[in-house]
Amino acid sequence: MMNSHLRTIEYHRNGEALDGALVLPEGAKVPLPGVLVFHGWEGRSEGQEAFAHRLAGLGYGAFCVDLYGKGKRGSTPQECEALMTPLFQDRAELRERLLHVAQVVGELPELDAGRLAAIGFCFGGLCVLDLARAGAPLRGVASFHGLFTPPGLPTASPMAAKVMAFHGWDDPMVPPADVVALGQELTQAGADWQIHAFGGAKHAFMNPGANAPEMGLEYNERVAHRAWTGLAGFLGEVLA
Repeated sequence: MMNSHLRTIEYHRNGEALDGALVLPEGAKVPLPGVLVFHGWEGRSEGQEAFAHRLAGLGYGAFCVDLYGKGKRGSTPQECEALMTPLFQDRAELRERLLHVAQVVGELPELDAGRLAAIGFCFGGLCVLDLARAGAPLRGVASFHGLFTPPGLPTASPMAAKVMAFHGWDDPMVPPADVVALGQELTQAGADWQIHAFGGAKHAFMNPGANAPEMGLEYNERVAHRAWTGLAGFLGEVLA
């Protein structure tokens, strides 16, 4: 795996500072195909950066998105919920934030605006699905143990971005009915879509720190490896 470096990038929306980060492979020739990396309910995190470095190891530029605002991070479930809930309840505002950061990333000289994708985890998984629904200029989106709840807003049809969702079948936050509903929604939107459901996997299966199986939260090393391998193939297809 090639070495990579991270550079913090402050960007602004409606006068509010946001704390992004761009991760690039060392010595890579730019512009590179790029991947937006969306955080979970906790906000910008080291785990998010770790995934960005893994993407750089595959030869992509990766941008760590901040949806909450500079310095706004959750360290307890209560703090995380307080940060996420306003956006989850106002999907129109969330959509505006998502489209804004997609525009910001598209203007970075290090990245190829015509070859962008997005991945997200938990709340971030919902965010990348919302980007596809909004018709953002992305070639593909991949959701990891994301929520599938539709936003109740107009959906691009046909949906331009290819969609891949990695889902733990035992995730209590996304019952089987929601999986079927997402497939029906994406089909109706004319999307090129895939849903990979992993038996025995719970919510947060990609997060090595998830260890609350009684709450349906549990890291699964085997499934995490399978999902990341699937992502590598997906990105190789959509960003070629």
